[in-house]
Amino acid sequence: MTSPLVQRLQPFGTSVFAEMTQRALQFDAVNLGQGFPDTDGPQEMRDIAAQGLREGLNQYAPARGLPALREAVAAHQDRWYGIHLDPQTQVLVTVGATEAIAASLIALVEPGEEVLLIEPSYDSYGAAVAMAGGVRRTVQLGFPDLELDLEELRAAVTGRTRVLVLNTPHNPTGKVFTRAELEGIAAIAREHDLVVLSDEVYEHLVFDGLRHIPITTLPGMAERTLTISSVGKTFSLTGWKTGWVSGPPDLIDAVAAVKQFLTFVGVTHVQPAVAHGLGMPDSFFTGFAAELEHKRDLLVAALGEVGVPVSPCQGSYFVIADLAGHGVEDAVDFCRRMPEELGLVGVPVSVFCDDPGPVRSLVRLAFCKQDEVLREAARRLRRLAPA
Repeated sequence: MTSPLVQRLQPFGTSVFAEMTQRALQFDAVNLGQGFPDTDGPQEMRDIAAQGLREGLNQYAPARGLPALREAVAAHQDRWYGIHLDPQTQVLVTVGATEAIAASLIALVEPGEEVLLIEPSYDSYGAAVAMAGGVRRTVQLGFPDLELDLEELRAAVTGRTRVLVLNTPHNPTGKVFTRAELEGIAAIAREHDLVVLSDEVYEHLVFDGLRHIPITTLPGMAERTLTISSVGKTFSLTGWKTGWVSGPPDLIDAVAAVKQFLTFVGVTHVQPAVAHGLGMPDSFFTGFAAELEHKRDLLVAALGEVGVPVSPCQGSYFVIADLAGHGVEDAVDFCRRMPEELGLVGVPVSVFCDDPGPVRSLVRLAFCKQDEVLREAARRLRRLAPA
C-alpha cells in the first residue's frame, strides 16, 4: 500500500529511538539509547510549576511567552555571555528546542534553498529542512578526532545556501567546537551572507575546564544568528518541552510568524519555573556539569576495560564508541541485537548521517543516567570482552 505521507518526509519514518526503546523493554535492557535523564530536575522548579497549576496559570500564555521567562532568558544570556537582548523583541518562547528549529527553518528557507548541516546531526534537523521544502547539504566531522574541515564546509556553500545549522555542544558526538572552528564558521557565514541557526541546548554541560562560546558573540554574527536553548537538558526536565530562540528582531519576528501556526503558544504553568531556574546560582550549573563529567568518565572507563575506543567527549549527554575492533561492521544491525545479546541499548551513529560509510561501526551511548544504572551497563559491557 502506498504511504499517504508526502514524499519529502517519507525518509523520516519511525525513529530509531522509538525502536530501540521498545527493544529495551522487550529484553529488560539497560537503555543508554535515548538522551533523557532518569532523575527529575530541581524540586524548587517543580514546586513552582505545581503552584502555577493550582493558582490559575492554565490559559494561553502571551504569544511570545510569559514576560517573566523572556526577561529571564535575556538576563541569562547577559550574565553568562555578555549578550544584551531586548526581551520584548529578541526572545521567543517555543515548545522545546525542536519546535524552535522547525519554526526557524520554515520561516527562513524558501523551497529549493539549501541548508548546510554538520554531520552527524540531530535527527530533527533533516526533517525540519524537508518540512520547509529546503535542500539538505552536509559536511561530516572527521572520526575519531571529530575535526571540522573548514575548507570542505566552505566548498559546500552554493549560491542557494540560506542557513547553516550549528550544534555545540554537539549531539550525538559530545564535541565542543573550539573558538578557532567557530571563527572559521562565522567567516563563512559572513562571506556568503548566511543565517546561522545555533542549537545550544547543552550549553551548560561542558567538561574538562572548557567553556561554551555562543557564535553570536563573534564579530558580525549577532545580526545573523538565531540561538536556541531549552529547559530540558540543563535542568533534567525534558518532559516540560519549553525552549526559546533569541536573536535580532527581524529574524525573531519571522520565526514568531510561523510558530503561532504550529503550536500557537507554549505551556503556561511551567514558564515561571523555567524563569526561576535560569536565575539559579552558578553552583547549580557547574555542579550539574561536574556530575555529568563523572558519569562520562565512568562509562568511558567501562568501555576502555573491554578495549572499545571512544571519540573525544567534551560535553552533552553522549559518548561515541567504535566497535570495529569487536567485529562490528554494521552498527545498525549490532544495535538491534544489543538488547538481547548484551542487555544494553545504544544508537547507531549512521542514523545521524547522509553518508553512513565512515561511521558504520560507531554507536552512541548516553551517560545521563544514575550511577548504579551506568555500573550495571558497565557489567553488561564486559560481555564484549574477548573470551
